[in-house]
Amino acid sequence: MNVDLLSHPAEEVAPKLLGCVLTCKTPEGAVSIAITETEAYSGTADPASHAYRGRTDRNATMFGPAGHLYVYRSHGLHWCANVVTGTDGIASGVLIRAGRVIEGEALARKRRGERVESPRLARGPGNVGQALGITAEHNGADLLAGTSVMLSEGKPVPAALIRIGPRVGVSEAHDWQHRFYLAGDPTVSAYRLSPRAKPTTGA
Repeated sequence: MNVDLLSHPAEEVAPKLLGCVLTCKTPEGAVSIAITETEAYSGTADPASHAYRGRTDRNATMFGPAGHLYVYRSHGLHWCANVVTGTDGIASGVLIRAGRVIEGEALARKRRGERVESPRLARGPGNVGQALGITAEHNGADLLAGTSVMLSEGKPVPAALIRIGPRVGVSEAHDWQHRFYLAGDPTVSAYRLSPRAKPTTGA
């Protein structure tokens, strides 16, 4: 994986991450997913972004450099993984919403539950983090340096399989067409409109 691929706005990088492989190695073992669903989030121009109101200690990783992992906790329960993109100093990131487990399925199942069906192991951003074993300790990790969390190129995805739609479950800028996913893939999460969604116009 070349950092040049990631050094562009999130909405340009997000579809290119489909099919790429995200791997997390822990003392328990390694789990890898082939990415099947992503969402792009910008900085101060994006009301749904963590960086909308500027830089803080919590979101500092999102401001770059590209190729690092931004990890945050959702609803106090799940750790979510984002690939930092764009120009250093300008917040931009791609949320990994779903993937297909291609390595370490037994370990992913141990973390997610023995009865969870294979397509659901890493369906949804919280489940991605849980299946991979990502925690706050991985925030800021260099995804291109061969450390415990790595992003690598996978099998090319035909453009005809890529679908675009509104982001899932956000109350602000929910209708922005910044969600990218593989058509017909059983690992992709279902679209859900937030009950707090506000009418917007935007990107």
